[in-house]
Amino acid sequence: MNITPFRALACPLDGGRLHLNGATWRCAAGHSFDVASQGYVHLLPVQHKRSRDPGDSRDMVAARRRHLNAGFYQPIADAVSRATLSAVPPAATLSCLDAGCGEGYYLRQLASCASETATLALLGLDISKWAVQSAARQDGRPNWVVGTNANLPVQSGTLDRVLCLFGFPVYSEFARVLDTGGKLIQVDAGPDHLRELREIIYPTLKPERSAEAFTPPGFAALPPENVRFHIELASGEQIADLLTMTPHLFRASAEGRARAAALTALALTVDVRLTQFVRLDTA
Repeated sequence: MNITPFRALACPLDGGRLHLNGATWRCAAGHSFDVASQGYVHLLPVQHKRSRDPGDSRDMVAARRRHLNAGFYQPIADAVSRATLSAVPPAATLSCLDAGCGEGYYLRQLASCASETATLALLGLDISKWAVQSAARQDGRPNWVVGTNANLPVQSGTLDRVLCLFGFPVYSEFARVLDTGGKLIQVDAGPDHLRELREIIYPTLKPERSAEAFTPPGFAALPPENVRFHIELASGEQIADLLTMTPHLFRASAEGRARAAALTALALTVDVRLTQFVRLDTA
């Protein structure tokens, strides 16, 4: 596969085009952003933060890295890569943003399965500096930035794909940065996702809400795909990593977390829904 730098970054302060000069990105207005020694750039101004240290903590990032690198979610990565690369001409250059990239697992998997003739310009963005640092340390080929989906530091109409995997979609921003015909690929938890763990940590499970079809403005929906499989966690450490990387860590009571901590093995259902939306020409 051919991985090329993603260059269509935009200044998070004024939206102007950023140009890379040595190890610094600069816009015409004079704003500058240095590339850190780990290989990423911080494009999240303090006025765009809702807390001092937003996003996943260092411990959450480390737990997610161990869980994903162990291959437990490989079928999800395979489905995302197939959807991303579908109908891409062999000699094309594909620009792809992972909006909420975490520690970069899905972009690394995408890079590993691309054809040798296709060229990928990859950008990973996350609001957590710990996640972006981890991603940059593991693979220096994509561009990695600290930023927010609410104000993507990307020039308008420059992307062919946007990935939003278990993340927080901001459809107006996704529509802005995607070119006409580009695709938004979204993965969300299905009704049975990690049900066995949820039955242990919660007294009762809330009734599942009906999955109503939703198509964001400016997009057309493609048929969804359900990805369902089973995994076996064989140690308390693996179970702890899974719980730590999910929102259930904070939603469960102390008693529920204690019940999970007492486990030494757990069989789980993974149930996710992959949805694709095509960016329409709204001119």
